[in-house]
Amino acid sequence: GFRYYMVAECEFNSSKLNDIEFTESYYYNKLEFIRFSSSVGKFVGYTEVGIKNAERLNNGPEVITRRAQKERVCFHNVGVFTESALTKS
Repeated sequence: GFRYYMVAECEFNSSKLNDIEFTESYYYNKLEFIRFSSSVGKFVGYTEVGIKNAERLNNGPEVITRRAQKERVCFHNVGVFTESALTKS
């Protein structure tokens, strides 16, 4: 069979918004073909299909939605994750 999946992650060194990076990567059969990174601010394609999709997504509302994810998802949850990890260590 074939496998398609997406991985979204928040990487952070502190709870400051500037120290947080949001990435969303899309894979097909273990090969990453497109990624959004908040530090780049747009989608980047790594395969022929990924490049075509990145161009389309960067010209649509999807890129604006992803840019907001850093604050909406990551920043909102960093305090929760940090506090939870510190209280259990």
